[in-house]
Amino acid sequence: MYFPTTQWSLLAHASLNGETAARNGLEELCRRYWLPLQQFIRSRGYSEVEAQDLTQEFLLHLLEHSTLEKADRLKGRFRSFLLGALVRFLSDEYDRRNAQKRGYHVPHLSVEEHEGELPASSQADAISFDREWALVILENALRSLHAELEASGRTEQFAVLRRFLPGSLEAPTYEVAAEQLGLSLGAFKSELHRLRLQLRALVREEVATTVAVPHEVDDEMEYLQRVLMDKGNDFRASTKPSPPIS
Repeated sequence: MYFPTTQWSLLAHASLNGETAARNGLEELCRRYWLPLQQFIRSRGYSEVEAQDLTQEFLLHLLEHSTLEKADRLKGRFRSFLLGALVRFLSDEYDRRNAQKRGYHVPHLSVEEHEGELPASSQADAISFDREWALVILENALRSLHAELEASGRTEQFAVLRRFLPGSLEAPTYEVAAEQLGLSLGAFKSELHRLRLQLRALVREEVATTVAVPHEVDDEMEYLQRVLMDKGNDFRASTKPSPPIS
């Protein structure tokens, strides 16, 4: 299986004044994981504006303290490392704000000293973070799928078939959709099956960029599918069951 460069290796040398590859890595980090980070911060009681500011401060903090370079990718998945670092950053930020109110200084707590640890009280929030992370993975895969079909002149077909993929709120019957595309029912089912397989492959590529070694991909996909299906219909088709992402 093709195994792309992981986020670990892509971001390990990222810095504010880094070379082009490092800066691109930073931009990719922001693009992919801004929303899960911001949503997690919101879940801790911050306003939307505060969460946006703290998300940016956290990403800059990682670079300023070379946390990404010091992290050991063999200790776990990039998702777990990033969440552990964020929890420590928010704890430090909370102490700093309280210290300012009281007029004294609290020593800085470097997030890399506690990389991989997560307070027990935040486990429920961690599941929420993982669900947002999974949604980003799936949305990135769907965006790639759309681009591939658009490039092959199948935009109209995708508009119909997309309604049977995860994330769609409503879907017509197979018969209606087949008629819309001018296909027989059997041909429509075959097209939908191929599209789902194509999406699954793209999801695997997305997941592969966030784990340390190839054999972790299947476990991560199974876990992300589980947190998506737990407590909700965040990313499932409403009238037709969606295939698992694994």
